[in-house]
Amino acid sequence: MSELAIDLINATKRFGPKVAVDGVSFTVERGQVYGLIGPNGAGKTTTFSMMCGYLYPSGGTVRVMGVDPSVDGALKGKIGVLPQDAVLPGGWKVGALLMYWARLSGLDKPETEAREALDKVGLLEAWNVATHALSHGMAKRASMAQALMGRPPLVLLDEPTAGLDPRVAAQVRQVIRDIRGQNQTVVVSSHNLQELEELCDTAAILDRGKLAQAGTMKELTSQASGFRVKVARGTVIVQELEALPGVTAARMENENVLHVRYDGMAHQPEEVISRVVGHLLQTGVLILSVSSGRRLEERVMQLL
Repeated sequence: MSELAIDLINATKRFGPKVAVDGVSFTVERGQVYGLIGPNGAGKTTTFSMMCGYLYPSGGTVRVMGVDPSVDGALKGKIGVLPQDAVLPGGWKVGALLMYWARLSGLDKPETEAREALDKVGLLEAWNVATHALSHGMAKRASMAQALMGRPPLVLLDEPTAGLDPRVAAQVRQVIRDIRGQNQTVVVSSHNLQELEELCDTAAILDRGKLAQAGTMKELTSQASGFRVKVARGTVIVQELEALPGVTAARMENENVLHVRYDGMAHQPEEVISRVVGHLLQTGVLILSVSSGRRLEERVMQLL
């Protein structure tokens, strides 16, 4: 069995003269939580739709769980999907709707599957609630429950926390962490970069239909030649820091965050960090934290 859950090779999608996805290639290994990153119009949703089999590629190859998603029925039982703008049909109670979907999916115990999925998303109390009476957050979680029924080996979530209040969004993120613990593969498309940095093992950054960069979260956020110091109080004299061996530049990003760059080829990170921190303490600067690497947001802004 292939170790790849998803394999895109020069995937392209055109809508008339417009190229929405332009030769995108990346792979998702089984068991990973993978992020799709990019601004509006980057091609995330189109790429997502090709992986789900909703859209067929105009060129290139898309393989999902070892099959061609454009083949009718090829993905049945292999994936669960939460589309970005999922809307629950009216005229149903939540439990009855999920059981109906479970039967369509060929699951053996529709009621058990529906109840377990609702329990996972913290919505079991909505079993007998009419779909039209659900709040936005409840409807989003009910749609996510549908994607989780049957424990599909691959779960695709498009903007799973968009529009949710912080408490409910935190519940959804915990569900994603729990899925990872069950050896399922998850692909998450989101504008929330902090969320993706927290959840994902690997990610692809898309821009105007092209792949800007793909790699592990460590690779995307690593910055071997820089670190940050969060200052509690005291006066940082940048010129003195820049005179230290190995330091190539230093600047205050705001009132209390110092950003230091150094020559990573000639100096070990721990040597420069220790040197800088020691100098700050000697000059009466109190420190709250030191962090190496850059945030995902910073890397995305650099690429786009």
